[in-house]
Amino acid sequence: MRAIQFITHTTDSIGYVEGARLALEGGCKWVQLRMKDATDDEVRNAAAEIQPLCKEKEAVFLLDDRVELAKELHADGVHLGKNDMPIDEARRILGEEYIIGGTANTFEDIERIASQGADYIGCGPFRFTTTKKNLAPVLGIDGYRNIIERMDDAGINIPVVAIGGITEEDIDGILATGVKGIAVSGTVLNADDPVAMMKKLINNN
Repeated sequence: MRAIQFITHTTDSIGYVEGARLALEGGCKWVQLRMKDATDDEVRNAAAEIQPLCKEKEAVFLLDDRVELAKELHADGVHLGKNDMPIDEARRILGEEYIIGGTANTFEDIERIASQGADYIGCGPFRFTTTKKNLAPVLGIDGYRNIIERMDDAGINIPVVAIGGITEEDIDGILATGVKGIAVSGTVLNADDPVAMMKKLINNN
């Protein structure tokens, strides 16, 4: 089974809660609630529906960015982008029991994030994606291979999750570089059958 993370997004017909529900129904064990332009109350409302679904399916539930809210809601952790709160500061607030992930685009980002005590790294983008604004330079397979090699040379042992426009056909090649997991959003939400697509991504069949 592949380690697939689902990051919430919306389409014309699927909202944040419904997207998470479909991903979980497909067997996903890791949901990150990402609502960049929403208010805390809007995130609270979505979390009130998604968090119990994650518990029911024994899936990890993370918030994107909102450290104080993650603590208030007793989420499993947070994912912090480059412009969000520094990871070491988030660790002071949340303590050791929370999962903290950080976003990286370069080996230098990974060095910094690892030294600050992150539990995993979301590294990308693999290719151009419309899901995220202000996209960093794309990495491609060679970019991941180079980053993983440099991590090995430096003795940095932290799981790297690839993100950014990844499709079903890309996954084997990405995982062959030493990347430990894959984060998806649009590939599932835009599929004709999102539940079947998630199952396919996880089970590789």
